[in-house]
Amino acid sequence: MNFPPDTKTYFDIVWTIVRQIPSGVVSTYGQIASMIPAPTGVDEADYERLGAVWVGKAMNAVSSADDTDIPWQRVINSQGGISLPEGSKAALEQRRRLENEGVKFSSAGKINLNTFAWDGPTSDWLSEYRLLTPKALKKPADDKPGQMRLF
Repeated sequence: MNFPPDTKTYFDIVWTIVRQIPSGVVSTYGQIASMIPAPTGVDEADYERLGAVWVGKAMNAVSSADDTDIPWQRVINSQGGISLPEGSKAALEQRRRLENEGVKFSSAGKINLNTFAWDGPTSDWLSEYRLLTPKALKKPADDKPGQMRLF
């Protein structure tokens, strides 16, 4: 399955979610996919494997006409990086836009998700659109550094 069964509806949901990401923070393909229930006819396990890829396809389909309406630059990969080919015009533009919003990159070209990750839309908004609570991107703070967590 290269694309979701109802591509237009799926892409529209992705773009609706992306429009909610505020300036100065980022989301990941996987976090966005985690908010969307598996489409009808798609097995949950298959959707877990394919969802982030489908979100990437939706973001790739953003046309220049939608460019100002859909903040595509705020969607990155799970490692905190830009997924576009390094050095490409589009990758440089994505980085420029994020930096203009105050997002910082490490010397390795990554964004610290503990600092710049989006927590997702409000629960009321999610309910209104019949979406799921997004997976968290920020790692929980250690209560006692150096001590192993048991739970």
